This record gives sequence, structure tokens and C-alpha cells, in this order.
Amino acid sequence: MRRLKPAAVLLLVVLTLVPAIARDKAKTLYDKGQDAEARQNYEQAYEFFKQAYDLKPKDLRYRASFERLRFKAAATIVHRGIGLRDQGKLDEAVIEFQRAAQIDPSLFTAQQELKKTLEMIHDQKNPPPQAAGPPNSLERKIREASGPVELAPISNVPITVKLTEDSKVIYQTIGQLAGINVLFDPDYTSKRIKVELNGVTLEDALEITALSSKTFWRPVTSNTIFVAQDNPAKRKELEQSVLKTFYLSNISQPTELQDVVNAIRAVLDVQRVQQLLSQNALVVRGTPDQIALAEKLVDDLDRARPEVLVDIAVLQISKDKSRTLGLSPPSSATVTLQSNINTSSSSSSSTTTTTGTTSTSTGTGLELNTLGNLNATDFQVAIGSANLSAVMSDSDTKMLQNPQVRALDNQKATLKIGERVPVATGSFQPGIGGVGINPLVNTQFQYLDVGVNIDVTPHVHNDREVTLKITMEISSVVGQSSIGGISQPIIGQKKIEHEIRLRDGESSLIGGIFDDSQTRSLAGIPGLAQIPLIRYLFGQETKDHEQDETVFAITPHVVRAASVGELNQRAIDIGTANAIQLRYVSHPQTPAAPATPASSAAAPAPAAQPPANQGPNQAGVSAQPANFLFDPGQVTTTKGNTFTVNLMISGAKDVYSVPVQLNYDEKMLDLLNVSNGGFLSQDGQAVALVHRQDEKGLQITATRPPGSGGVSGQGAVVTLTFQAKESGQTPLTITRGGARDPGLQAINVNGAQASITVQ
Repeated sequence: MRRLKPAAVLLLVVLTLVPAIARDKAKTLYDKGQDAEARQNYEQAYEFFKQAYDLKPKDLRYRASFERLRFKAAATIVHRGIGLRDQGKLDEAVIEFQRAAQIDPSLFTAQQELKKTLEMIHDQKNPPPQAAGPPNSLERKIREASGPVELAPISNVPITVKLTEDSKVIYQTIGQLAGINVLFDPDYTSKRIKVELNGVTLEDALEITALSSKTFWRPVTSNTIFVAQDNPAKRKELEQSVLKTFYLSNISQPTELQDVVNAIRAVLDVQRVQQLLSQNALVVRGTPDQIALAEKLVDDLDRARPEVLVDIAVLQISKDKSRTLGLSPPSSATVTLQSNINTSSSSSSSTTTTTGTTSTSTGTGLELNTLGNLNATDFQVAIGSANLSAVMSDSDTKMLQNPQVRALDNQKATLKIGERVPVATGSFQPGIGGVGINPLVNTQFQYLDVGVNIDVTPHVHNDREVTLKITMEISSVVGQSSIGGISQPIIGQKKIEHEIRLRDGESSLIGGIFDDSQTRSLAGIPGLAQIPLIRYLFGQETKDHEQDETVFAITPHVVRAASVGELNQRAIDIGTANAIQLRYVSHPQTPAAPATPASSAAAPAPAAQPPANQGPNQAGVSAQPANFLFDPGQVTTTKGNTFTVNLMISGAKDVYSVPVQLNYDEKMLDLLNVSNGGFLSQDGQAVALVHRQDEKGLQITATRPPGSGGVSGQGAVVTLTFQAKESGQTPLTITRGGARDPGLQAINVNGAQASITVQ
């Protein structure tokens, strides 16, 4: 037992000291957090406050500081993450956004930026194929805006068509060149039209023919289209009808839902739109193109409204200095008769003299015979006291008010901190008075908000800037005044109404009020108190100097930014005013040669010509393949220089057209020009040269004039001029290509590759 007693005492001491140590450590961490916050190092301050709060969770000071710094620390991390992302450091930016979201889950902008950055990383690692699209075909219509999904891709190599024929014959001719079937409505009446097209794709040729013949076509299968006369009745009869329900997640007011309905009806000419307020949904019926565009409009308009946290600082600094120096002389003297004078009564006589004024009063008991015997000993003089003052006071008052207001975009937020003071607004007397009766008077009062009153209406722009319309008022009761027998408060007011545009996190001084008051007063003996140097012996001087400065500063923080993507801002061709229709860009697979125009108006359509993607084993294919090659095969240049490469062909026979597709690193090389190499024009014929850059690479087609036949031998087909932009090495490769004879039959040509090195 004797051994256990020291252990128990030691345990008791430890249990007593542990809470004290925890308190001291929490206080130390709290002080460090305050120091870090004063240096605007909000992340470090947050960590210190969090550690102090973890040690003493019941201490409200630690909890309040921890909660207050949570947002500022997270916002600082988000800003740093955006900077890293702008520098291309996506992985580091993701870490910062995740940390910010973990610190303050209510900071939605951290989650938005995290999602955006992850999508950027995914797009870099997994670029989507051009022809692929999302599972939803309607969404694919909007996201790709690429050719009709029902039709198989057709060639987009430019063709030349010159026909003066029946519109059905022209449709069939273009359909045979594109490899698709063309069906006609039984009620369709064709007419003779003239079509002269140079350098257009097959799909553009279909659209132009429809426009010239006042018809429209719609896909039926992947390789079949149906043509009918273009009029409202036929479109209503033949066009497909789609039903879709849209559920809106960010619209909260019925007026906002009605705005979306009005936009769909007015812009897309969709009349069958039903809104369901109970489900916050829209049911829309229309053509596939109308529904696809309606989905785009709903996605554009059903957006979460931005939010802003406005950090307001109101600083008030007051300085008062007062000095009183000098001698306050006596201001009065009293002369009194002594009580030992012989009089006939107890009355006495006295004389009172004040500074600047003398007055004498005589009682009724003094005999006249005694007046001649009065002397100085019969009077008593009483002089007031004099005061010597040497007083100075100096006061310095600082007050900081730092409220925070969170508001939605274009929504007014109000903050009131202070008191409500009653103020009389009027009085009335009821008609119950009579003779001998004092009528009652009733006074009406209203309450005024006295203190700090703030009204903020923010508007968030897409570039993370915020326009703030602010009304700030600081008021206080400075005194009382009696009006009509009623004591009324005198309210001092400092008010500013302001509209300003700031960046996210940018602080700005929106107003400052400075009052400087100096007062000097002098009291003493007239004349003597105004003599320099000795005036302090005959008078007293008081100087008061008051300074009052009020500063308003404001800092907006975007909590939730406007989320607007490239698809929301993209302009899309939706047809004509009479018919809503999406226009698409086709995805070529095999380049096709231009069609040979008919020699006369009565010439039959080239129905016997094979499709442009005819394989090399079909009739008319050259038995001995020709070869492509680059001259030179290896190029070494420096950054900023220009150089040329010839695309050569050898062993070619009866070549009419050469369509090729080239690939290279576009970040390293910039294509300046594509010119004729001379092989196809060796007999003096002009060569039609078409090239364009798309997502698949560089598409080049060189074609001889119609009816000019083919050429054989070897030579340069085209000459490519490049400029080196970045250092590195890239191959220049023919990924797809060949040649065509005058009958549009394929000619096998082996590919080639060159090496480009930029130092």
C-alpha cells in the first residue's frame, strides 16, 4: 500500500496537468493562427485554428475561427489550382481542387473546377474517335453536328457536276456517285433544272439539288434517301416525330420554367410543349432535329445560378486630442460691511463688485451719521479662487467590422447589424374631447435600423468577374432633440451607393470619409489674456483636435461560377425560316474523284459508274501497282525556317486523279502552300487542285480536266511548303490514297513516308 500511494499521487498530478497542457497548446496554436491570418496566409491560419479546435472542441473561440477561415483557405487553394491548370499542370491542379473540396464541401466552384480538370485529363488520354458519339442519338446530333446518323459516311472529296436534266436524273446521278439509293414520293413532280457545281462534296450536291428543285429528302436506311416535294403538308406527313421529357434541375421559379417554354416555342417553332410544374419538367414533341435543338436549349438555359460571397470591411478610426493650459483668474469679488458697526437696527449694507460691473445695495438699518465715520476696516472683501490648469488628453479609437454576405446572381442580399430606434412620424387627436375634458393625443412611431446596413446585388460574368451594386450605411444615435414635446433621436449617418466591377478575389476601396475638426477657445481677463507670452497668467487656452475616418472595402469571392461550355456558345445551322433542319458535316472514308459532267442536256446519267470506294480487286484496277515517294525523304531544318517536299509518283499508268491523305505533327509543322507538281499537267492540261486540313489529316486531291484522259510515267504530283514551328521529329506519312483512271477505276499505289527533323 505504501508503494501504491506515490503512484496514485503521480497519476493525480498527471491528470491535473494534461488539461492544462492541452489548454496551453491550444492557446499557442490559436495565437499562431491569428498571426498567420494577419499576414493573409489563410491556409496556414486554417491549419492552426483546426488543430486548436481539435484540442478544445468546446471552446467557441476556436470553433468560430476554424469555421470562419474554412472558406478563405479553400478559395485560396482553388485560385492556386486554376493557375496550375493554366500552366498545363493538370495532375497538380486536381490535387489542389480535391484538397479545397475536402476543406470546404460547400465551395461548389472547387467541385466544378475539379470536374472540368478531370475531363481535360480524360480527353488528353482518351481522345474520342471522330465518327463515334454518345449513346443518345439526339445528343449525338448536337455534339457532333456531323452528318445524318442514319446514312453511312460518304466521300467528301470535291466533285464537278454540270448537268441540265430532270431533277430525278440529277438525284440519281449524285446517288450513284455517293453509293446510295434514291427513292421518290409518288406525288413528286420533277422538272428540268440546270446544275453546274465545281468543287463541292456529294452531300453538298444533294443539298444544292434539293434547294434548286424545291424538294427535300430524308434518310430511310443507312444507304437510302426518300425525296419529296418541299411543302408543309409533305413535311408534316413524311418527317419523323419524336417525344421527349426534359427534367430541369436548376430552375426553381414558375416564371423561369415558362421562359424556357417560350424560348423553345419561339426559336424552334415547336407548338407541342407541355410544362409540368409539379415535376419541374417539360414534355416536347417534334422532329428529331427540333428535339435535338430543344435539348440543346434546355442544357443552355437550365444552369445553376452563380453565387458570390462578398467580404466587406468597414474600418472606423477616431482620434481626439485636447489641451487646456493657463490660469483662470477670479471672476467675482464681494464687499460686505462688518457686523460691529453701530446701527439702529440689525440691517446691514453690502456692496458686490464683479469683473467689469459694480453694484451696490444698501439696507434700511444704517444711520446716515455713521457714513462719515466709515473706513476700510469696516468692510470685508471676498475674492473668488483662481485655477491653474495644465491638462492634455489623447484618445485613439479603432473599430473594424467585417461582415460577409452570400448572394445568388442578380438577387439582392441584405445585412443589418445594430438596433431599431423608434421615431415619431405623426400625431392625431381622437374626437372624444368635450368641455372640461382633456382630449387624448395619440402618437405614431416607426422604427429605423441604426447600425451597419448593407444591401448587395451581385452579377457574375463568365470571365469570373463580378459586378456589385452596393448600398452601405453606417448610422448611430448622436443625440436627442425635443420636437413638440416629444424627444426625438438625432441620427448620424454615413452612406454610400456604389456599383463596381471586380475580379474574383480582388479587393477594392469603394469609399472613404474623413472628418477633421479643430477648435480653439480662450477665457480670461479681457486685454490681458490676449498679450503674448504672459497671457497664460491672465487667461486659459483650450485646443481640441478631432479626426474621424471611415473606410469601406469590399472583396467578392465566386462560390459557384457560371458553367458555360463550348457547345453552349456554338452557332449551329438549323435550316430555313420555314423548316427547322440541322445541317451536318460528312465523315469521309475513301476520297472520290469528281464526276465527269454530261456532254449535253440529253446525255444519260452515269448510272454505270461504280461507287467511289470500289476496291482494288474489281475490274479496271491496274495489275502492277505504282509507288509514291517523297523527295527529299529526310529533311533537317531549324525552327522558323521554311522548306518544300515533293510528293512523287512512279510507275503510274493512265492516271486521271490522285486523292491522298497525309499525316504529320501539326504542332511542329505549319502547312503554307500546296502547288501543282507537274506530273498531271505534263501535256499542258490544267489541273484542279483541292486541299484542306481536318481532324483526319491533310486531304489533297489533284484532278485533270474532264475528258482529257490520263497520263503515265513518273514525276511530282504536288509540292508541299512547310514552316517549322517547334523542335522535334515527326514523320510525314501517306495514310490513305491512290489514283484513279479516266473511268474512275482505282489504281493501286504503294504508300510512302518521309522524316522531318526540326532543330
